[in-house]
Amino acid sequence: MKGGDCVAEKENFNTDEVKEAEKASEETAEKTVEEPTKEPKETTEEKKEETSKDKKKLGKKKDKRDEQIEELTDRVKRQLAEFENFRTRSEKEKAQMYDMGAKTIIEKILPVVDNFERGLSGVQEGDAFGDGMKMVYKQLMTSLEEAGVKPIEAVGQEFNPDFHNAVMQVESEEYESGVIAQELQKGYMYRDTVVRHSMVAVVQ
Repeated sequence: MKGGDCVAEKENFNTDEVKEAEKASEETAEKTVEEPTKEPKETTEEKKEETSKDKKKLGKKKDKRDEQIEELTDRVKRQLAEFENFRTRSEKEKAQMYDMGAKTIIEKILPVVDNFERGLSGVQEGDAFGDGMKMVYKQLMTSLEEAGVKPIEAVGQEFNPDFHNAVMQVESEEYESGVIAQELQKGYMYRDTVVRHSMVAVVQ
């Protein structure tokens, strides 16, 4: 009986060892199966992170280029605006200088026109020399009118200090008070500017 018990114990011991060995082999097999499945997940996630990083880098590069383009376009627009302002300003200054020069010349010509009118007022009709002088005077006035010079209306107009210079007051039955009754010296305008005010007598 003792010998049989020993044999049975040996067999039980062997079977327990076999079972433990089988369990150990199964656990190692499960680990080996689980480990390769984890590796590809990690690699795919790493790839996704790398691609996202690459995209961010490209986005940053594009943003810098866009900023440079915007800065250059803004600079060009500012330069064009400055050039346009300079061009308009220079044209305006040229026009003002031209008007000032023309006005100065007209102011020098007007006394000649006054003397022409005084001389022609005493010329009799039928005088050949007087008729010739009238033609010259008419040509001179036509040239001045074409240049933008025109006389200021005075007699019968209401007194306006912007165009008229009142030097005396008179009584009149023809005109009302404040109306110009007599023109002592003719005034002229160059375009929209007064070159010389009309010297007038106003009804009191």
